[in-house]
Amino acid sequence: MIIVMKPNAKQEAIDHIVQIIRSNGLEVHLSAGQEVTIIGVIGNKTKLADKNLEIADGVERIVPVTESYKLANRKFHPDSSVIKVGNTTIGGDELAIMSGPCAIESQEQLMETAFAVKKAGAQILRGGAYKPRTSPYAFQGLEEEGLRYMKEAREATGLAVVCEVTSLHAIEAAVKYVDMLQIGARNMQNFYLLKEAGKTGLPVLLKRGLSATIDEWLNASEYIMAEGNPNVVLCERGIRTFETATRNTLDISAVPIIKERSHLPIIVDPSHASGIRRLVKPLAMSAVAAGADGLMIETHPNPTCALSDGPQSLTFPQFETLCEELRPIASLMSKHF
Repeated sequence: MIIVMKPNAKQEAIDHIVQIIRSNGLEVHLSAGQEVTIIGVIGNKTKLADKNLEIADGVERIVPVTESYKLANRKFHPDSSVIKVGNTTIGGDELAIMSGPCAIESQEQLMETAFAVKKAGAQILRGGAYKPRTSPYAFQGLEEEGLRYMKEAREATGLAVVCEVTSLHAIEAAVKYVDMLQIGARNMQNFYLLKEAGKTGLPVLLKRGLSATIDEWLNASEYIMAEGNPNVVLCERGIRTFETATRNTLDISAVPIIKERSHLPIIVDPSHASGIRRLVKPLAMSAVAAGADGLMIETHPNPTCALSDGPQSLTFPQFETLCEELRPIASLMSKHF
């Protein structure tokens, strides 16, 4: 449940409520907004049944929270979160553009891509050093060597860098090189991995699972946040449906629904949603118009030779054109990049 304090509630009244909650073995999540303070109660609320908190000094009302996710819930945190990643942010008035190759293939490939996407307007470089592939015989990534290239690209361009992690070993290596960890769709409900990512304190990009509901997705984010890490960004990347015209089906409705249910920022990955290069632009435009806080778009110096996801990767000129055409739409949504 949440306890909504009166706008003029004194700090002593807030501290008193917090003390009662903690003394009964429950956890407190305090959200001090611009106008009102909300005290979130995590745990068995029946322990407070006889405390008469609804009539305590400074309390305006008590609201039950029926959803199983609490920390990610907008009821607990009415103001939208803004997550700092390197030198940029996700969730404010800036449209976050993440771009780069699905798989890091070489130092030259990544560096060339980093300079190209920055010139076009991207603030974050994405690149895959650990690649969970459907086939065990497909290219699996350069692992820590690729992470070193990401760090070099960050130092050369000033871009923040994000990389997917697939194991505790990958997390332990990645934290030395990147600004943000990515949990891929196949690992959305790998709860051990979510907890370990949460413990790092680094921002975490959490992709929606292939067949996950929005509630399951938000509960997965709760695993990260429950480790004391509030820096979670959600990524809609298409879900598996009966449709075969595209690689996945982009659930554009997830953007406004997440905005309604959660305070966490949400970005959209039109590359993995479609799997088709020519569809990336219309899906990206739709995502921005729907209110997404950012985009993740795959680019490659030569997509026809890419070791992973070439058919959905944009060339540098295509990415630059896309960014130019996105700016007016972003402006209409009170965002810029």
